[in-house]
Amino acid sequence: MTVLPKSPIGKALKYTLNQWPKLIIYLENGAISIDNNVTERDIRPFTTRRKKGLFSTSANGARASANLYSLVMTCRANDINPYYDVLQLFTELPKQKSEDDLTDLMPWNFDLGGTRLEFLIRRDSQ
Repeated sequence: MTVLPKSPIGKALKYTLNQWPKLIIYLENGAISIDNNVTERDIRPFTTRRKKGLFSTSANGARASANLYSLVMTCRANDINPYYDVLQLFTELPKQKSEDDLTDLMPWNFDLGGTRLEFLIRRDSQ
């Protein structure tokens, strides 16, 4: 059977062949989602806010909002309550020096054992 490259089936076959390496990765790793609906749903409120932010009065304000949204979405993607992460950041960030590596402040790197934050989490969950 001959398929013309410009025909709809020819275009579909070309697309499939071009995406083949990605398809193989998906098929070999059961943890990879077939779609990004969860992410799309999670970022919808932020994209709506971003569109409103087009009318921000300053670039610094828009940048600060983008940083906050990024922080919140990182927490949500890692199943971490953003409130407690920000609380921990406000506790730990003032202790850092400007030249310090801040990757230890990523949400998944906090050790909550024996801290005031652990007390607050337990108090709020009761």
